[in-house]
Amino acid sequence: MPKPRSQQISLSDTPYYHICSQTVRKAFLCGVDKETGVSYEHRRHWIEQRIFTLSQVFAIDICAHAVMNNHLHLVLHVDSEKANNWTTLEVLFRWHKLFKGTLLTRQYQQEQSLTTFEMEMVEETAQVYKQRLIDISWYMRALNEPIARQANKEDECTGHFWEGRFKSQALLDEGALLACMAYVDLNPVRAGIAPTPEQSSFTSIQLRIKAAIIREQPSTLLPFTGHEQQEKTSGIRFSLKDYLTLVDETGRVIRADKRGAIDNKTANILSRL
Repeated sequence: MPKPRSQQISLSDTPYYHICSQTVRKAFLCGVDKETGVSYEHRRHWIEQRIFTLSQVFAIDICAHAVMNNHLHLVLHVDSEKANNWTTLEVLFRWHKLFKGTLLTRQYQQEQSLTTFEMEMVEETAQVYKQRLIDISWYMRALNEPIARQANKEDECTGHFWEGRFKSQALLDEGALLACMAYVDLNPVRAGIAPTPEQSSFTSIQLRIKAAIIREQPSTLLPFTGHEQQEKTSGIRFSLKDYLTLVDETGRVIRADKRGAIDNKTANILSRL
């Protein structure tokens, strides 16, 4: 029997988690359906843009992502400290970007006059919303439900689009985090869809490489802060160059259970940038 989600996600143990969400009924997120010849490539844009939108609302950062033909990989970081510093108004402002809220919360945001009792009700409701905004289950709900509705409308059908439960794995230390991020970033290469990380569309590694070329980091992803910036609380405490090298070298390892690998004749990634 699967464990309850509350037993799989424990923020007191780690803020980092690997999430995988799979489609049902041979549904496609993207790519071309070999049986029908229908292209679903545009759905890559749907889901990536939704991820970026949610990262601006939830206190949940994106470390890595890869949108595949029938599943999605995410490596997420829950920033409880950020959420704890939000005011009631900021919590409601964020929540109302995605959900209607209540009549009282909307009135509070619009600065309408409220009684003492109504103010207490708003404060209690805001605390509930704040907890949801650091909850990965709520994050996945806000991600998957709109995508399912769009896909079902396009496919002219009803019913489940995603499997009922997303899979989650706690990443308990830096080694586990970096290894999992590399695994996610290399998904298109391993699947034989792309020859190199920088050619892997709709992945975090492609975004990081494009930004690195102009000496920047993507605003939509949790940044690398480097070994020398240990005092920073927000960011991946590892060198971006070292991570790119890790991905490149890992991707060259030929695995019997995977179709693709980076050709060893290809120059190293830092030379290619």
